[in-house]
Amino acid sequence: MTERVSTIAVRQRIGDLLNRVALRNDEFIIERKGKPLAALVAVERLEQMRRFARRNALELLAEQKLSPLTAAKQSDTRLNSTCFAPCWMRMFL
Repeated sequence: MTERVSTIAVRQRIGDLLNRVALRNDEFIIERKGKPLAALVAVERLEQMRRFARRNALELLAEQKLSPLTAAKQSDTRLNSTCFAPCWMRMFL
């Protein structure tokens, strides 16, 4: 289960949080003023998310190449080709 912690709590307990992530695969959502800011996850989990994002992006691109598009739709696709994945996924591709 993902636990929510404030940025102040992270500053005070970073060693404990890192040990929990590394040894028990705990996950944390770090919040500032009650709003999610970042996540603290194990490296293995991050790599798994990257592989998942990459695989799904490649499948989406393959589907777009196989589907019949009119010339108008093709030009729209070219204009929007950088928008095939959410911003958070783009950094992992």
